[in-house]
Amino acid sequence: MAYETTNPYTGKVVKRFDEISDKDLEAKLKQANDCFENDWRHRSFADRKAIIGKAATLMREQQQHFAELMTLEMGKLIKESTGEVGLVANILSYYAEHAEKFLAPEKLSTERGDAVVESSPIGVLFGVEPWNFPFYQLVRFAAPNLMAGNVVMVKHASIVPQCALAFEKLFADAGAPAGAYTNLFISKDQVTKVIDDDRIRAVALTGSEGAGAIVAERAGKNLKKSTLELGGSDAFIVLEDADLDKAVKHAVAGRMGNAGQACTASKRMIVVDAMADKFLEKFKAAMEGFKPGDPMDKETTLAPLSSAGALKALQEQVDEAVAHGAKVLIGGKRVEGQAGNFMQPTILTDIAKDNPTYHQEFFGPVAMFFRVKDEAAAIALANDSPFGLGGSVFTQDLERGKRVARGIDTGMVFINSAAVSTPDLPFGGVKNSGYGRELSAMGIQEFVNKKLIRVA
Repeated sequence: MAYETTNPYTGKVVKRFDEISDKDLEAKLKQANDCFENDWRHRSFADRKAIIGKAATLMREQQQHFAELMTLEMGKLIKESTGEVGLVANILSYYAEHAEKFLAPEKLSTERGDAVVESSPIGVLFGVEPWNFPFYQLVRFAAPNLMAGNVVMVKHASIVPQCALAFEKLFADAGAPAGAYTNLFISKDQVTKVIDDDRIRAVALTGSEGAGAIVAERAGKNLKKSTLELGGSDAFIVLEDADLDKAVKHAVAGRMGNAGQACTASKRMIVVDAMADKFLEKFKAAMEGFKPGDPMDKETTLAPLSSAGALKALQEQVDEAVAHGAKVLIGGKRVEGQAGNFMQPTILTDIAKDNPTYHQEFFGPVAMFFRVKDEAAAIALANDSPFGLGGSVFTQDLERGKRVARGIDTGMVFINSAAVSTPDLPFGGVKNSGYGRELSAMGIQEFVNKKLIRVA
């Protein structure tokens, strides 16, 4: 695969990078394994904290540099890129501060003798990460595992190579030893070789269902643990007692953040009859107000999609929905007369269950609108999906909101808010959205050995 920076706003190729040879890959695997066995696993939490904490400081000091790299490579609005850098720094700081507590020995109650469960690192980990949040996706994998004493190797998405290199350099600049964090510009065949390699002890992937199935199968054949963070088609439920203006504000933010290119984006607007017309009117007006332009310009509100291929795929998906009976309330086409990979903010209605796109994920600024009779119907529709990542419920009755949240088959539910991510909230889903958790205390527990030590 080609690793290259192509500006999504201009379409121009900025920089290309070669894949590494098998010989170089072997050298990197050896270096990572040596780093784990002879150095990193033996360091104290204080030593690791100093390095990861320094990386957080460097992220904050170089915020503009990291933000502009993201905007250049995948088109994120510069304001959103700046926010992502801040979140990444906070995640680094969070694990630097809390890892030792999260992994502290746990004394067990036992009738005879003493028993304790201790956490220890398992080795070299391999991560496959996507382009849509170029640094946030990396830090969710790297920060907890480095603090746990593991070392990590990462194959980042091919369209954000400069972000990949910048994150590797970040840890080197922070004082991490060679091999603690390794970026890999490798081919699909080499990905298989890495998963198969005995020195790799576990695999993590964030990406599509197809990629997840391939990686999980390969890891399973090698009896290696894996975690998968895959797609989502999050339900955004608005009940009749919701604060309408708040619901609309969050619906727009939840659907349009990162140009709609987020697995936890609010994708299915499910609104009860009593509120449906009012919500749709305000939602439509807000969606029509976006301004396309240079994502480096702070006045731009609609960012381009990450690539020409992403725009083409999304357009074809909308066309398929319409061909099977869906109606386009607004948008539905690329932005004409504008440079870049821009898709109009789009609202689709009348999507029947037999429409092929009913169960699909729209990865871009396309919202599906559904009108339902009542709360029970809203829950049923929310659950009628192969995905189960996140979701939102809007109501002024918080106990009702919690009850509805418990009825949704998903990994995360936000009441009176679109999905958000913070270091202390676990991230992950169920069904085709994957398995395992990242962030919070849960995120550091995935790839450690829970060793029982009992003294009779």
